[in-house]
Amino acid sequence: MTTRERILQSGLDLLSESGLAGVTLGVLAQQAGVSKSGLFAHFHSKEELQIALLDRMAEVSAAQVIQPALRAAEGLPRLKALVEHWLGWTTKAGLRGGCPVAAATFELDDAEGEVRAKVVAMEAYWRNLLTNLVRRSVELGHLDSKLDIEQFVWELCGIYLSHHASSRLLRDNRADYRALTAFDALVSRSLPAKRFAVVRPQKRLR
Repeated sequence: MTTRERILQSGLDLLSESGLAGVTLGVLAQQAGVSKSGLFAHFHSKEELQIALLDRMAEVSAAQVIQPALRAAEGLPRLKALVEHWLGWTTKAGLRGGCPVAAATFELDDAEGEVRAKVVAMEAYWRNLLTNLVRRSVELGHLDSKLDIEQFVWELCGIYLSHHASSRLLRDNRADYRALTAFDALVSRSLPAKRFAVVRPQKRLR
């Protein structure tokens, strides 16, 4: 493992546990076992380091969440697989903390700068991915043709953020169950409308 790889691996753990504000050059240099000057040889500013860590996070989450989901059949099975892999993905990836982007949505909501722009772009990419999966589920007839796709994705992201708060902050061991229950309810009310045949009562024979 190269020095840069060791820095990014240690930094990703730190990022998941302490958030972007917790990733300082001094703390990371100590955790990665390099000097500050050695760290500066690879990253020239705190912002450059944070963006590199977000890029590494995207690589890890893609391997943990997206790639396994793509093995499922198109449409609703793939969407369900993605959600199941998405919830609590950092723990499954062996990281000490939670999702850095979920944390950053609160940490950077009123901030400005390149790091915030990076997080906004990552969130937009993810919501676009979810939108495409939901749209494909509609096209295949797995979800209702009149479904408000943007509303579906909005509610799904809300479920994820609630799961994040429940599992990381409240340490609720039923967070997975509750999130999947909420997702199942969202899917159930988004299924194609069922058409019931009208059964007319038969006339009684005299």
